[in-house]
Amino acid sequence: MPSLSDHEHPLMTPAEVADLFRVNTKTVTKWAAAGRLTSIRTLGGHRRYRRAEVYALLGLGQSTGATQAAA
Repeated sequence: MPSLSDHEHPLMTPAEVADLFRVNTKTVTKWAAAGRLTSIRTLGGHRRYRRAEVYALLGLGQSTGATQAAA
């Protein structure tokens, strides 16, 4: 079941994405430049990534509980 924080913070920082994939933050930036991820710029110019898009790239989808139950 998704936690409340998933709904409160649907955007992820480059560091959060990098930790999830176990890569460097520069790699995440390169993925965005290559079109693998869509980056959103904050008013301060920082990049953010949509949690649903990151999970889809990882192959988890949004409903990981349902996927695990079906397996």
